[in-house]
Amino acid sequence: MVGQKYTKQRKPFWRINQAIHARELRVIGPEGKQLGIFTSEEALSKAEELGLDLVEIAPQATPPVVKIIDFAKFRYQEEKREKEARKKEKRGSEQKEVWFTPFMGENDYEVRLLKVKDFLTEGHKVRIVVKFTGSQMAHREFGYQMTTRVTNDTKEMAGIDQIPKFLGKQLIMTLTPVKKKIVNEKN
Repeated sequence: MVGQKYTKQRKPFWRINQAIHARELRVIGPEGKQLGIFTSEEALSKAEELGLDLVEIAPQATPPVVKIIDFAKFRYQEEKREKEARKKEKRGSEQKEVWFTPFMGENDYEVRLLKVKDFLTEGHKVRIVVKFTGSQMAHREFGYQMTTRVTNDTKEMAGIDQIPKFLGKQLIMTLTPVKKKIVNEKN
């Protein structure tokens, strides 16, 4: 397709064992203690002696830092750490959207308010959209009343991130979940 860029995810690349080309290396042992500076041959023989791999951790350092560790275990731990970082990154950035109308029925309002509260308790930002049709645009004050009602009904769990404003035929407001303060009573 023309005009679309496809970005290929780059997997991290680690040099291991004979692929490490530096003459001198700062070696960290399997327990995490620094063993000192060795030549690459000495470090490699030390790793082989322990039955483990020599993995380059910090190639930009002078001298480069390597660790004696089981490479499969190291790769698994790194992938697990990246996965957790991606999960946290997604969770904080998600924004949900709930639509209202200026003249909606009480039951419809309650159902949508319940959905807003669910999203807020899960930690998501919620975008409140009050949609207007053609003749309803003459009565914009009812849209502001709807956003005020939603704000009042969620005031204990949310704060206003973006005040209500019109974009075309929609009145848009954003709510952000508020973390509850825990008060310890001392007797």
